[in-house]
Amino acid sequence: MKFSEKWLREWVNPAIDTQALAEQLSMAGLEVDGVEPAAAKFSGVVVGEVVECGQHPDADKLRVTKINVGGDELLDIVCGAPNCRQGIKVAVATVGAVLPGDFKIKKAKLRGQPSHGMLCAFVELGISEEGDGIMELPLDAPVGTDLREYLSLDDNIIDVDLTPNRGDCLGIKGIAREVGVLNSIDVKALDIPAVTPTIDDKVSIELVNEDACPRYLGRVIKGINLDAETPLWMVEKLRRSGVRSIDPVVDVTNYVLIELGHPMHAFDLSAIEGGIKVRSADAGEELVLLDGNTAKLNESTLVIADHNKALAI
Repeated sequence: MKFSEKWLREWVNPAIDTQALAEQLSMAGLEVDGVEPAAAKFSGVVVGEVVECGQHPDADKLRVTKINVGGDELLDIVCGAPNCRQGIKVAVATVGAVLPGDFKIKKAKLRGQPSHGMLCAFVELGISEEGDGIMELPLDAPVGTDLREYLSLDDNIIDVDLTPNRGDCLGIKGIAREVGVLNSIDVKALDIPAVTPTIDDKVSIELVNEDACPRYLGRVIKGINLDAETPLWMVEKLRRSGVRSIDPVVDVTNYVLIELGHPMHAFDLSAIEGGIKVRSADAGEELVLLDGNTAKLNESTLVIADHNKALAI
């Protein structure tokens, strides 16, 4: 299991450093396989706002921008990213910045236009290997703020190899509880208020194999904004746990799983035929997985199904 050290310290914060924490977990039976930085080393990168963005006069694929980084003057920066546009918040490597690979940012001219900095992509900062174009930060990101501070990048990713008997630690909450006991300190209390229903829709649930699954809960949620984006802070926590952001609904279920150790799955209500059944798979039954591959199931596999087909393992 991978998780962010800072995320763990939101739950419990012992007065020990990263190395001591890793050793403590290993000695307690939660073997730490590795500890690595959450991002590559870089400096001089701040939050900026694209004030102007126009076409480069001599290059079809380049744009000439003016960027506000909180100084007295706007910075002239030439950018080739297709998603660069007026009004967005971006990661700006200012002159003098040092990026991963000891790449130093200097004043330059690109096809005759001055460029006093660089608008950065996730991959250029060693934060992620995925993503097209430059980073787009939340619109409320404070201009001029150091990016490492804004994204809490001075963090470590801890990889714990759990044994089958420690399923209680398959989540930040469980590991925090262990750390709290080891250091005789309090762990954050979880106070989740009940959510009052605003709709009457329900889906029937039948436990066909109660021995394998004695309890299964479901709830209908409607009115989801399909155009919404997952907040960057959540995307980052998921990334540091080795989970790729997909969409807000899936991301929330993964977030709950990682933090609380409670597995969840979101289904398309319109695709459920007749209600939910928790049962053993039929021999040779097939299920299309999230990655598009088809799995052939056997009778020892527990599935969540509707009245006609398996929906999930």
